[in-house]
Amino acid sequence: MARWGCLTVLLLFTAVCCAAPVSNAISAVMAQQSRTSDDGGIAEGGTAADIPPRMLTAYKKAVQKVGKHVPKCRGMRWPILAGIAKVESNHAVGRNIADNGDIRPRIYGVLLNGSGAGGNTTVFPDTDNGRWDGTAHGERAVGPFQFLPSTWEGVGKDAGGDKTADPHNADDAALGAAIYLCGNGRDLAKRAQLKGAILQYNHSSEYVSNVLGWVDQYTAAAKGPSLKDVSAKVRTVLETALSQRGVPYSWGGGNASGKTYGKCCSPRGKSGTNIKGFDCSGLTTYAYAKVGIRLPRLAADQAGVGRRIPASLGTSALKAGDLVFYAYAPGRDSTIYHVGIYVGSGQMINAARPGTVVRLDAVDAMSGYAGGARLI
Repeated sequence: MARWGCLTVLLLFTAVCCAAPVSNAISAVMAQQSRTSDDGGIAEGGTAADIPPRMLTAYKKAVQKVGKHVPKCRGMRWPILAGIAKVESNHAVGRNIADNGDIRPRIYGVLLNGSGAGGNTTVFPDTDNGRWDGTAHGERAVGPFQFLPSTWEGVGKDAGGDKTADPHNADDAALGAAIYLCGNGRDLAKRAQLKGAILQYNHSSEYVSNVLGWVDQYTAAAKGPSLKDVSAKVRTVLETALSQRGVPYSWGGGNASGKTYGKCCSPRGKSGTNIKGFDCSGLTTYAYAKVGIRLPRLAADQAGVGRRIPASLGTSALKAGDLVFYAYAPGRDSTIYHVGIYVGSGQMINAARPGTVVRLDAVDAMSGYAGGARLI
């Protein structure tokens, strides 16, 4: 999180997102040290926003195309492919994904030579003469879905129209994974068959549980919030904020006019000066400006606007459009360091922290719930 609405300095050298200065020492340093994640402890969550847009496009394309190759397959959904790719390669995050889907640098697993490195204890002889895995001295898994070349030989299809089935191409790899998971015609809408498909992908019950956890999170995110039964002003605020999903977090970024370049630097040294986007209170400032409500730039100050909703009432007291706050010492608004916009069903639209993007998160994705504020 950042200051200037996710940009301010606590006493004793502690700075956090959306916090205002603490004039009465409340052991802010200890509060900061007790958190488990960088820059405020925001949980990563499972929203589609943690997937590079080009990878998400590949997953959705694969769902559309898999029926051509496995006509009897039922229940294939992009969250299934996203769950696999999250565990296998973290969606190729950190790589360059070209418009045509090619991923560079290529993603290689460990050499499966039985050495024990990376957990491999079985020797897999070379099958592709290094074409896909870059070595003729054995096999290693390749691409965002980590196929062995021998497996790719059976499921690899050209999804992009270049007449080459390449496991290092996002579209081809996603389609290959869909084909593999579908088998001869599974119904992946049935939990038992979905588990069986994932177990075939990796013969580990721990792996299956891990993937299913991500599949469930992405499925929930894919449904998105319902904007029914809200006032016109609330709808405008929510639609404005939701329209920014995928925009990068920028420390100190955002104002009433939209996303901006941020400032330097977060407690972990993350600068927003080269990132055009929003921090937490920059996003809320922008969304509420659309209905003529001017908010102070700091999250702690935003808690003083509108009707305060005490934390003691719990999150069930929140309504769509409410600001939702988090503090190092709930009950002391001067220690508020973060703000989101509640969208209903236990979710908030959130500019979480450096390295993330604007996304939907559960309201309990972070600790220190400090209540809300109703402005409309």
